[in-house]
Amino acid sequence: MISTLRRGLLVLLAALPLLANAAPGQSAHDLIQDTTNRMLADLQANKEKYKQDPQDFYAALNNIVGPVVDAEGISKSIMTVKYSRKATPAQMQRFQENFKRGLFQFYGNALLEYNNQGITVDPAKDESGDRTSVNMTVKGSNGAIYPVQYTLEKIGGEWKLRNVIINGINIGKLFRDQFADAMQRNGNDLDKTIDGWAGEVAKAKQETDKAAAKPAQ
Repeated sequence: MISTLRRGLLVLLAALPLLANAAPGQSAHDLIQDTTNRMLADLQANKEKYKQDPQDFYAALNNIVGPVVDAEGISKSIMTVKYSRKATPAQMQRFQENFKRGLFQFYGNALLEYNNQGITVDPAKDESGDRTSVNMTVKGSNGAIYPVQYTLEKIGGEWKLRNVIINGINIGKLFRDQFADAMQRNGNDLDKTIDGWAGEVAKAKQETDKAAAKPAQ
């Protein structure tokens, strides 16, 4: 059975991939709203191909989603100032790539299991500043509703994803805690923690599976 987190992440992965092709200056809400349907249509057209070659699917997710995600900001947030200020540019770049690769590989199959149960984007919020959120709900195959909240920041005039909260689980905070714990276990060896991040993502999923046992009503 797909866990609650994975059902929620269907929305994250479904809504993001075509965001990189959104019109410049588009609002955060419209960016999410307009591209979700297009992505689901693209998934439906290519699902069998992706099922046959998951690695191709993971690579496609990385290539398409990458431009809309503030990978640098997310990476620094996960590391926190304590560790990011010690990292070299090469280490930061490696962690950004490992972070995206681990996330897409781990949750890519969940997206392939989505069968158009239903996605709804809430009305737009105030977007006058440089930070906003867009709320969305996904209907699971069992009829339960799972809330998702995106946090976006305006960088260089364009909205970029900075965090996501799935069914009350703050993914950014979860990964920050996971990174700090890994650094302690690895004797503050930054390279070892960066290179082992895929394993940390797997551990983080186990934690979220436990916490997300009960869907929102």
